Amino acid sequence: MQDVNISELIFETINSLFSNLFSSIDNNLYSVLDDITFISSDILTNSPLEQFLGSETQNGILFICNTLLLGILLYFAGSNFISFYTSTNVQKPLSFFFRIIFFLILMNCCFFFCEQIISFVSFLSSAIRNLGENLLNKSICFSTLIEQLNSVISVGKDNFNLFSLDGLIKGFISFGLLQLLFTYSLRYVLIKIWILISPFAIMSLVLNSTSWFFRIWFRSFLAFLLVQVFISFVLLIAFSVDYTDDLFPKLIIVGCIYAFIKANNIVKEWMGGISSEISNGFYGIKSFFKGGS
Repeated sequence: MQDVNISELIFETINSLFSNLFSSIDNNLYSVLDDITFISSDILTNSPLEQFLGSETQNGILFICNTLLLGILLYFAGSNFISFYTSTNVQKPLSFFFRIIFFLILMNCCFFFCEQIISFVSFLSSAIRNLGENLLNKSICFSTLIEQLNSVISVGKDNFNLFSLDGLIKGFISFGLLQLLFTYSLRYVLIKIWILISPFAIMSLVLNSTSWFFRIWFRSFLAFLLVQVFISFVLLIAFSVDYTDDLFPKLIIVGCIYAFIKANNIVKEWMGGISSEISNGFYGIKSFFKGGS
């Protein structure tokens, strides 16, 4: 009898601990997940990125890039001078001059360039979610999603059972979305880094031998942003499910959570670039800098 009581006590303690954990995740995670997933131009206006880049050409990263461009220009002038004596082929001075002027102007407008790309992708994701809100009369976001999930999978202390099918599904959903928090936090940071290195990416177009850097930068930057468009479509599927106690809608939700987790890799396969998924994100960053080899 005593063994049975101990077993029941352990069982109730485990359920109580996980119930509290899942409730804490529900109450604190999802609003933050919305903020770091659906990125708008606020990432530029409400951060010191503009100061780091340099609002003027006399400071910040832009100053470094402008100085490097001057060095490239001096190097090209020296190469042309030497070519008269060595009879080597170099790029025509006039075409190189117009090329460096064009990319100099574009480089110093990189903040505006990045802002327009972010605003366009944000408009697409917002339009998709607004369509769902008009059709389903629900706010299409992670915060509302948890309310829908809790309507069929309870986490109350009295009736939550981790060792039931609902308990396992709830555990997968909670830990899956917790993984999303770390993955999309990494994505949020990488987007800021990609904005900061945008002058170097545009500057790389000046020379044919370094233009690969811009191509990989642009594909990766666009892939990071398009993740939220893909997520908007998956959210539409998640909210179109009829939330009942049947197993089928619960499995659909599990599939949607798995799609959220794999969204970075799916978009990466479409667009190229690197992945921001925690498990292989850092390996992708290393591969990014090997792109020119």
